[in-house]
Amino acid sequence: MQTFVKNEDPQWIVLGGGQRRKIRAYNGEMMLVEVGFDTGAVGADHTHPHTQISYVLSGEFTYHIEGEKRTMKPGDSIVVESGKVHGCTCTRAGVLLDIFAPMREDFVR
Repeated sequence: MQTFVKNEDPQWIVLGGGQRRKIRAYNGEMMLVEVGFDTGAVGADHTHPHTQISYVLSGEFTYHIEGEKRTMKPGDSIVVESGKVHGCTCTRAGVLLDIFAPMREDFVR
């Protein structure tokens, strides 16, 4: 954990399928992650024990939570409660800013 994280410090982690992740900052209680998507990239349906808030920095996404779908654009936010099935499809290349509580230990292993 670092107190101050400069933009150039964390490196992009290429996830494949037109997705990449940059872990911005975290401690044991929360985590901030930037996720880049190419047009057409799919964040497959999944669930996890973390509460997640996503903020659309750029692009456009069709987001779905427990079967409910919405088109999300820059400035929009999404709250995903722990255990809910969710995913998204990027319809215009963009970036999400995800906050997890507690932090995602699986992202830093």
